Amino acid sequence: MIPDQRRNCCRFNVRGKVQGVFFRASTREQATRLGLTGWVRNLANGDVELLACGDTDKIERLGSWLRQGPRHADVSEVKAEILPAAADNTSRGFEIRRNG
Repeated sequence: MIPDQRRNCCRFNVRGKVQGVFFRASTREQATRLGLTGWVRNLANGDVELLACGDTDKIERLGSWLRQGPRHADVSEVKAEILPAAADNTSRGFEIRRNG
């Protein structure tokens, strides 16, 4: 899924019943637990978008979690796009952003 490099960024787009089910807060919790940086936000079309940066294996673990999501979510699709680590414009932490 992700090239074998130490630090990467990945933009995820998550589709399904993913708004109004604590998806963003749960994603931030998972990403923080994994030591990833980045952000998560709701999109106007009902999807959730996020950028996660950090160690490749940890991004992959987050990607696996996204396919299930929190308890009340119903994820139908997860798309991932690899980006250079420079795409991370947050110095540290994982934030919830306003809707995009």
